[in-house]
Amino acid sequence: QVQLQESGGGLVQAGGSLRLSCTSPGRVFNSGAIGWYRQAPGQERKFVAALGWRRGDPLYADSVKGRFTISRNDAKTAAYLEMNSLKPEDTAVYFCASAANLPSSNPSWGPGTQVTVSS
Repeated sequence: QVQLQESGGGLVQAGGSLRLSCTSPGRVFNSGAIGWYRQAPGQERKFVAALGWRRGDPLYADSVKGRFTISRNDAKTAAYLEMNSLKPEDTAVYFCASAANLPSSNPSWGPGTQVTVSS
């Protein structure tokens, strides 16, 4: 299991932006994929976005295409989720995930960070 830590969540008005970060202390990612999932109250955890550490195009859920952007730093130590044009329905706990491939049924998870979008 990979230890992951998210940061950057918070409260924002609809139409606003937030940037989430995901790191794994002391770790450089040389393979596999990093991604984001989210879980709203009373709902199951759902895939949001993913990106390979070495190659490949980013993958997005339809609900966030054109609004969210996943990226990584050149050092391969951190991943980010830039969220623009936020909507109240984006409110959820956002989890960073790491696996050989994403989406995956059994990735390593971070503890999550709350994102709340007010109308």
